[in-house]
Amino acid sequence: MNGKFAAGKKTGIHFLAGFALACLFLGLGVSQGLDRVIRGDFINWSSEPVKSDFRPLAVSQSFLDFVPLAKKVGPVVVNISSTQTKRRMEDFVNPFGEQGPGGQFFGTPRPPRPPRQGSLGSGFVISRDGLILTSNHVVDGAEKIAVKLSDGSEFEGKVVGRDDRTDIAVLKIDAKKSLPTARLGNSEQIQVGEWVIAVGNPFGLDNTVTSGIVSAKGRHIGAGPYDNFIQTDVPINPGSSGGPLIDLRGEVIGINTAILSQSGGNIGIGFAMPINLVKELLPQLQEKGKVTRGSLGVAIQRVTPQIADALGLQKLHGALVADVSASAPADLAGVRVGDVITGFDGNTIEDANALPLIVARTPIGKKVQLKILREKKEFMLTATITELKEPGPSRAREESG
Repeated sequence: MNGKFAAGKKTGIHFLAGFALACLFLGLGVSQGLDRVIRGDFINWSSEPVKSDFRPLAVSQSFLDFVPLAKKVGPVVVNISSTQTKRRMEDFVNPFGEQGPGGQFFGTPRPPRPPRQGSLGSGFVISRDGLILTSNHVVDGAEKIAVKLSDGSEFEGKVVGRDDRTDIAVLKIDAKKSLPTARLGNSEQIQVGEWVIAVGNPFGLDNTVTSGIVSAKGRHIGAGPYDNFIQTDVPINPGSSGGPLIDLRGEVIGINTAILSQSGGNIGIGFAMPINLVKELLPQLQEKGKVTRGSLGVAIQRVTPQIADALGLQKLHGALVADVSASAPADLAGVRVGDVITGFDGNTIEDANALPLIVARTPIGKKVQLKILREKKEFMLTATITELKEPGPSRAREESG
């Protein structure tokens, strides 16, 4: 299969696997995919920003000089190599065939392969004592992780925390010295058309700097219910996965995660995980090594114009309930298949993509009000949020939330 949503096989960006579903699963006990968002009671919006060596750069409007920026960010980017035995993206056969959409993004397993040696990726330092952010798939299943700094020194990396659903991992090295650090910016403030750069290790070429613009925000590419990617045309290739996407202020606004490509190489369509989501997850990843999320226990799909007309909706909004897990919070609250959830805990649900994020952020045990449209009548139901359970290994690639 040539087409792929990934920056490479053995040495690059590739996405988490999962079947393309008509609906997004919220909190089924065996659910999987990119469906984790931090619980609301772990979000600390008033926390101090990560300490950094960066200062805002003065940029000429008539001429963009990336030299000072490259000098600033280069030292914080690391090369990550690992020996992995766990099945990875390339072990899944694309059921759509050679011309199928999206490449090997979804599929069924091939026969087991020998362990891969020296898988390469990128990362960046976020604390002077050696905490490093990267993509989870760079280190997923790794028996040994080697981290090389920009000065050529190498250290063994240990996984502090990882989140398969959002493809984020935190590593730690014992560098025995104070390290330069990246400043984490605000991905909400980035605008389409802004210049950005990526720094990584494409094909193992250390500290490669490329530039481009933000092409779009809030991209949903079928990876799961938490799709909210920054799209860029910055050249990104195998080995850049986990590296930073940086604005002209020298601040990280995303983690480079995937590319759309028919050949496996760059064609100018790349995707980065917004850094604001990463900052929400960091406290739990550092403290517990994982992320805890709220669960409602429904499968949903978007409301189409035809569905809206049939249900008497005045506008396209809400999430159509396609399935309800037995004994889940939604089931106990009285939610039925065919209901449209238009409100959750005082929040209006504009579309189906919004509901998984809100539910996942909700503290465990909290009672929430659900606004439901059923047979052209509105109802208010009360549900008590439970914890989203980790998926079992046999279901790991089958469901998206």
